[in-house]
Amino acid sequence: MMRSLWTAASGMTGQQFNIDTIANNLSNVNTTGFKLTRADFEDLLYQTNRIAGTPATELTTIPTGIQVGHGVKVAATQKIFTQGALQNTGNIADMAIQGEGFFRVLLIDGTYGYTRDGSFKIDSNGQLVTSNGYRLMPDVVLPENFVRESLTIAQDGRITVKVAGNDDPIEIGQLEIYRFVNPAGLQSIGENSYKVTNGSGPAIGGRPGFDGMGKVIQKFLEMSNVSVVQEMVNMIVAQRAYELNSKAIQTSDTMLGIANNLKR
Repeated sequence: MMRSLWTAASGMTGQQFNIDTIANNLSNVNTTGFKLTRADFEDLLYQTNRIAGTPATELTTIPTGIQVGHGVKVAATQKIFTQGALQNTGNIADMAIQGEGFFRVLLIDGTYGYTRDGSFKIDSNGQLVTSNGYRLMPDVVLPENFVRESLTIAQDGRITVKVAGNDDPIEIGQLEIYRFVNPAGLQSIGENSYKVTNGSGPAIGGRPGFDGMGKVIQKFLEMSNVSVVQEMVNMIVAQRAYELNSKAIQTSDTMLGIANNLKR
């Protein structure tokens, strides 16, 4: 069997995975806080027919060897944590992180999730929660009689409100955000959230705007960092690569057919 059949087949499998990744990026182009995923590839093992440096004569060596590759495989999928565009929403509970960092939320299983999606809501208990009801951590509990439009979240994370009958704002909490040595090592779990892994390193908490942390911008949301134009170009390149690999399989099949039909 011709080696090129399996080599080209691995190329088609790799480009299918590439298209799947691009499709997910495009489907999340309007997802708040979504970060672009990139598929990384690496070549497979090589068959060595001749090693470079093999003696040719008593005085000379062969300068280059003979190797043939066996195709490609997916090496990794990497999240690209570049800053997304900030969109003004006017909603008092919306927050965007300008710079490095994540919000921490308490998941249903009692573990922590980390997100760039700052589209928080105020629930019936006066707590800031995500669209799925996960509480923002540390807990922020608003007074029962607070004036809604007076809620202010400073860039350094200080939260102040006014209560009915009192014109002076009171400070009710302090936001913290968290960063990682290797954010690309975080595990995506859906719902705009990530979990810590050994690859990401532990979460490093801090006050917004200090010690390398990003600033919190109230009434703004961070949009997806997916570039539709770039993803469309990537999709065309992947499609053409898939087509070329299929042509290589067809060519290999034709050559096998010719060899099979040879007569003495």
